[in-house]
Amino acid sequence: MTTENNPRAILDWEHPTPPTDLIFDDGEPLESNRHRIAMNVLIRSLQQAWADRNDFFAGGNMFIYYSSTQVRNRDFRGPDLFAVLNVDGNNSRQGWVVWEENGRYPDVIVELMSPSTAAIDKGIKKNLYEQTFRTSDYFVYDPFDPNSLQGWHLDDNQQYQPLTQNERGWLWCKRLGLWLGTSEGTIDRETAVWLRFYDVAGNLVLLPEEAAIAQADAAVSQAQSAAAREEAAIAQASRLAARLRELGENPDML
Repeated sequence: MTTENNPRAILDWEHPTPPTDLIFDDGEPLESNRHRIAMNVLIRSLQQAWADRNDFFAGGNMFIYYSSTQVRNRDFRGPDLFAVLNVDGNNSRQGWVVWEENGRYPDVIVELMSPSTAAIDKGIKKNLYEQTFRTSDYFVYDPFDPNSLQGWHLDDNQQYQPLTQNERGWLWCKRLGLWLGTSEGTIDRETAVWLRFYDVAGNLVLLPEEAAIAQADAAVSQAQSAAAREEAAIAQASRLAARLRELGENPDML
């Protein structure tokens, strides 16, 4: 039956134009202050590691919109960390809207679990990221459980395969070229075992403030080394002058 003879069909028909009335804040807080810090640590350290690059976007607790059906159902999805490579990192974004990003989905996602979200993070969300997003690398970690780190990598058949930890308990993130592992410390006045990035050589990827401290320490060390070399040179010159005097020579006349 044609739409001309079926007014109901006209009412049910939906124009394919993507929706524009998107919500970017549902007002729901993160699970805990530790979850908030853990999220910011991952985002800020990745941005620090790639400070000289503008070809990526790293966000967290931001909605990802990928279909009109999702928008209608208010099926909000906001990973704690997601990274998209080979995009313009200078663009300002309230959220990640796939149809405004040339169909690009996140390349890497990290969810910070809690007892109330673990089943969803390793179930519904994992299936979504595997089957719809085709996200290359997916990780989950509970900031209150140091032994909870798990990860999956999308294989050639577009299916998630579990990643195996190395001898340090770290997981390799192939898409970022970085390790994900844990490190105990105090950040923003909270002491915990944090999920951190490590480079290929196993060095901790620093936060901006950690990098500043490291640079200051290196500058102090260089200054101390230069002072020590100068003192050594003066001492050597003094010994040489003393030896010349023993030989009857005046070092000031040489």
